[in-house]
Amino acid sequence: MGEMGLRERKKQQMYQDVSDIAVRLFLERGFDAVSVAEIAAAAGISKPTLFRYFPAKEDLVLHRIADHEAEAARVVAGAADPVDALRRHFLAGLERSDPVTGLNDHPQVLAFHALLYGTPSLVARAYRHQERSEAALAEALGGDLDARLAAGQIIAVQRILALENFRRIAAGEGVEEVRPDAVRAAERAFGRLSQGLPGLGTHT
Repeated sequence: MGEMGLRERKKQQMYQDVSDIAVRLFLERGFDAVSVAEIAAAAGISKPTLFRYFPAKEDLVLHRIADHEAEAARVVAGAADPVDALRRHFLAGLERSDPVTGLNDHPQVLAFHALLYGTPSLVARAYRHQERSEAALAEALGGDLDARLAAGQIIAVQRILALENFRRIAAGEGVEEVRPDAVRAAERAFGRLSQGLPGLGTHT
């Protein structure tokens, strides 16, 4: 079991290392200007090996947010009030300037978000990530049609809140300047979700 744990850690490190190399090259030269063959060479692996880890070029970038795919589902697991649990989780993210909330002005974070949102093929690939997030959340909420409808609304709210925060930060506003508005917007949005999704807390 220890050997399997070591193998898994090495595999995860490979994912991280190759993704980091790819993102660095994309940020330096642009997503479309860098080939998969160049990334493989920079990482010291073959192109077929790279594709075993990352089936599509876009996955090299999306790997950085892959661990957030089931985040909402994890947050609501066992929660008596799923919307409130997600509200508190999002607010906690704003408090610590979690990049996933858009409220982060670190140059590398801003550059990554600009790459992600400014590249059409990455936006399209990110939509699939969103769909999987919705599916995981819907399953955690009960898996029926009501759960799927609720999950779609919740994931959309989180995405729009984060994009608005990123838009303001990218336009030059400071984190501490944006934070109070971001908190108020999140409280308002999740409050409306709570009002519009009565009985959601029964799906546990």
